[in-house]
Amino acid sequence: MKILLAVDGSEYTKKMLAYMVTHSELFSPSNSYTLLTVQSQIPPRARSAVGKEIVDDYHREESERVLAPVDAFLERHGIQAKSMAKVGHAGEIISKTADSGKFDLVVMGSHGHGTLANLVMGSVATQVLAHCKVPLLLVR
Repeated sequence: MKILLAVDGSEYTKKMLAYMVTHSELFSPSNSYTLLTVQSQIPPRARSAVGKEIVDDYHREESERVLAPVDAFLERHGIQAKSMAKVGHAGEIISKTADSGKFDLVVMGSHGHGTLANLVMGSVATQVLAHCKVPLLLVR
């Protein structure tokens, strides 16, 4: 099975990994894993003020901060994963990556704010649910 793990470095990513460890059909070296983290875009005025190189360094460092512990966790369990870091709207990028990469499953942690908070703030999980054609497992 080809699995996309959407990670953000939060406690919800840790809960998602803990859930996966207890389910051997999800957590197996026979599966293929890709880690994906999405960094929010810096507003254009701020980007022009500090320069492209500084912004690119910031995105790279933030992505490494999120991906490195997850990759190390998987390696401790004998699982090799590919890593991807992108910049933009998380829900949109996760959905597009899942669809274009022909993944069998997307797994991600969900903050679980609830319906009212989603109406006001929106939710990455809600966006992925609405736009992704690939099955999605949300761990809360």
